[in-house]
Amino acid sequence: MLGHNTKRTGAEVLADMLAGYGVTHVFMVPAVIRRTFAEMERRTKIARVHCHGEKSAAYMADGYARASGKPGICMAQVIGALNLAAGLRDAYLAHSPVIAVSGGRDPKTKFRKVYQEVDDIPAFEPVTKFNATVDEVTRFPDMLRQAFRVATTGAPGPVHLQFRGNEGQVDVEEAVMEALVETQFAKVPPFRPEPQAEHVKAALDLLHKAERPIIVAGGGVRASGAGRELVALAEALQIPVATSLNGKDCIAGTHPLSIGVVGSYSRESANRAVNRADLVCFIGSETGGMTTHFWAVPKIGTPAIQIDIEPEALGRNYPLQASVLGDAKAVLSAMLAKADKTSALKRAPWVTEIAGLRDEWYAKYKADLNSDVVPIHPARICQELTQHVPDNGIVVVDTGHAGMWMGGMYDSRVPTQSYIRSAGHLGWAFPAALGAKAACPDRPVICFTGDAGFWYHIAEIETAVRWHINAVIVVNNNGGGNQSKRGFDRAYGGEQTAQARELWTYNPMNFARLAEDMGALGIRVEKAADIAPALQRALAANRPVVIDVASDIEFLAPTAVS
Repeated sequence: MLGHNTKRTGAEVLADMLAGYGVTHVFMVPAVIRRTFAEMERRTKIARVHCHGEKSAAYMADGYARASGKPGICMAQVIGALNLAAGLRDAYLAHSPVIAVSGGRDPKTKFRKVYQEVDDIPAFEPVTKFNATVDEVTRFPDMLRQAFRVATTGAPGPVHLQFRGNEGQVDVEEAVMEALVETQFAKVPPFRPEPQAEHVKAALDLLHKAERPIIVAGGGVRASGAGRELVALAEALQIPVATSLNGKDCIAGTHPLSIGVVGSYSRESANRAVNRADLVCFIGSETGGMTTHFWAVPKIGTPAIQIDIEPEALGRNYPLQASVLGDAKAVLSAMLAKADKTSALKRAPWVTEIAGLRDEWYAKYKADLNSDVVPIHPARICQELTQHVPDNGIVVVDTGHAGMWMGGMYDSRVPTQSYIRSAGHLGWAFPAALGAKAACPDRPVICFTGDAGFWYHIAEIETAVRWHINAVIVVNNNGGGNQSKRGFDRAYGGEQTAQARELWTYNPMNFARLAEDMGALGIRVEKAADIAPALQRALAANRPVVIDVASDIEFLAPTAVS
């Protein structure tokens, strides 16, 4: 046992503290804090996942964080720092606890045009909750503790620490230090702020009186782990539930009170339901543009309640009749304890109306969801995933058309299934799925992306193979980024020309063959009936798998209604 006056290197302290916080993987592009990596090998079981791009490293750390609730760690040397910052933007938008480490300028040589160096600190400001330099080795313990503390508290989010030296070589220096770890901040949420009783009563009074209330559950419900409490309150008061994309797995899509994802990448039955409500209760939602279809669902002025852990979120976009500050699980538990269940009787007609909207949606899209057309209809891919994702599966979804198809067409069947989606960056889902699988090796991880998204970070197939990260990647391969079709058609006056088509289409590619060349299992699917067997084979393969599904480029995801 080391004495209190024993000198230790920064690398030793950093390795021990990361292990103490329960970190199992770090995602990086070398070379950065090399001595720390050596100490990780000697002192810990932390996997040092060397990937092919700094942005991929950030996305992997993000997926790791969202799947586990534990901060994901990503790293890059000074020349890659701006790429790392770019990769934090999705984590920032989604409130994901990611800790980014980069090399940085040495004060001794600032402004002397050292090779590769620029001042990276300003680039991290817009995409982090805390952005700081670590110039002295004695600051390793307190700054790492602060990083975990900030990343996990309140609304979680990314943190950046820049270590002195282009590769963070400050970690080789020695000082008398203690690797003190605050395990409370090893996972979200470290605190559960309780609401004020009078605020809970005010919100409940409104819900009790409402005849057509609806809950919009956001990512804050997911981060709080409050899905069970959400469903219990909805059942007790017979209030339908719509979700944001980030909150999609807070209630099973098959639950009778679930009406689907609301907003822009949505299910139209959810939008119609929210706009028929006489009271909307936002829980853990920032009420941003995507969730509200740019404040048209619900319309500004609709009676509203908002529950959030961040005070500045309350009332930002909608005038409120009641607001409750607190952790989502704590607030929902308090509301459930005081709920007047007899008020549920008056909402029987509303629940029947919601069921009708849901049934109408399924009837409208039944043919697409069960289509056998060749090339394959993307809705059928979503339907197959609804039916065949394992009960403990984690689904990781890209933005763009992937987000639109899955947001509207995919249903989780049971509360034990998880759903994670990009907050806006195409290409995020594949690396994020690798991070999710690293965090949860005993759970099946299935990524849904398109070929436009898959191309971004396709080199990470090799990373998955090298590190035995056995995620299943389903590629909706239609030979283009056809979410752009409508926009380019408008730009060309409604006429689709060959030149306009060049702006959003690609050369044909068999990703299954490419995956095989890189050491993964590749499965090509050209008929809808073969999707389920391909998924079964992939889930049993115990290796990284790419399922290349040949789909029809002419099928566009339905646009939002308001």
